[in-house]
Amino acid sequence: MTAFRYEAVDRNGQTSKGVVEVDTARQARAHLRTMGLVPVWVNPVTEEGASQNSFLKKRFSSAQLSLFTRQFSTLLSAGLTVEAALNALVEQTESDYARQIVAGVRGEVLAGQTLARALGKYGRVFPEIYRALVHAGEESGELAEVMLRLADYVESRNALRQKVMLAFLYPAAVTLVAILVITGLLVYVVPQIVGVFRQSHQALPFLTRALIASSDFLRATGWYWLALFAAGIWAFRRALNRESFRYRWHGYLLRLPLAGALIRGLNTARFANTLSILVGSGVPLLKALQAGSMVVTNLQLRASVEHSVDLVREGVSLSRALSEGKKFPPMLIHLIASGEASGRLAPMLERASRQQELEMEGKTAWLTGLMEPILIVTMGGIVLLIVLAIMLPIIGMNQLVR
Repeated sequence: MTAFRYEAVDRNGQTSKGVVEVDTARQARAHLRTMGLVPVWVNPVTEEGASQNSFLKKRFSSAQLSLFTRQFSTLLSAGLTVEAALNALVEQTESDYARQIVAGVRGEVLAGQTLARALGKYGRVFPEIYRALVHAGEESGELAEVMLRLADYVESRNALRQKVMLAFLYPAAVTLVAILVITGLLVYVVPQIVGVFRQSHQALPFLTRALIASSDFLRATGWYWLALFAAGIWAFRRALNRESFRYRWHGYLLRLPLAGALIRGLNTARFANTLSILVGSGVPLLKALQAGSMVVTNLQLRASVEHSVDLVREGVSLSRALSEGKKFPPMLIHLIASGEASGRLAPMLERASRQQELEMEGKTAWLTGLMEPILIVTMGGIVLLIVLAIMLPIIGMNQLVR
């Protein structure tokens, strides 16, 4: 069976939309006529079709994917079949787009496809690592257990991303407010006071003259600088579309003193966690490495993993293969070597992932704790200079009056 979206009109002229599961579009139209509906259009459910007819996002958000996985694992653990679990998920899913995707997956499963292949029809919603774990669960007969681990994996990955984003949210907000306040002072406040100084015909202090020059320069060329900044961002984004430039840019990011360590730690934690779940679920090491490389966002680190795949295929141990490129932290290499020697690779990978997460959280807390006072002091210093530049001539005028 296949899921078909439809729009139809009843006898009263009321329009209705929904999803039906039949084999062909002709059967879908016939089914609608038996319901007393006149079909306007009938289309098979696809990612593109669902997104074009939905006012929601064009893919599952991380929260939606996490909720779907947790609910699915709970239903499977309760003893429901895959078909029954998908039926329940279709009924209780509130998002129209998500309901269409789940209905499409259910239609593929009812047509005889495996769950992993059914999810593969919607590759932008369910990433390769997700489908690899589902396939491993189906092959091993432990789909409920694997889905439970997959739910934990998706939730922990979302939590890690949110921690990093929230850690830098406050410094970013302070920086934005500082820029807006300083720009407002230079563009609107300073020009109104300058007129008073010019009428007095007194010699102005150097700080005041510098402030007036900065204000005049910003007012005269501010829009040009803004346009240049926007053009620079546009050109940079276009350049990032070229893989060669993006590869060099990712290498530059890894060499940065603090940001490089955070990027390396984030990718290492994600890679180790993914590899731990795949290996622990019975996925062969080569396939696990290939799937695990997809979660590494930094191209230079991903290239190192892909090179490791070739070395492992030739018989080299995983720890030695990963150490060849010298891109990953030594702690990860040592823990993998220990896991290979003891036959406990999956637990050691999980420990390495947790260790990297803790280390990254510590670095993030230290960095944001350092940035906050620096930003506040810098903003306060600039505002103080502006206030002094305005007050010094006023104090001089008061002394002349006396």
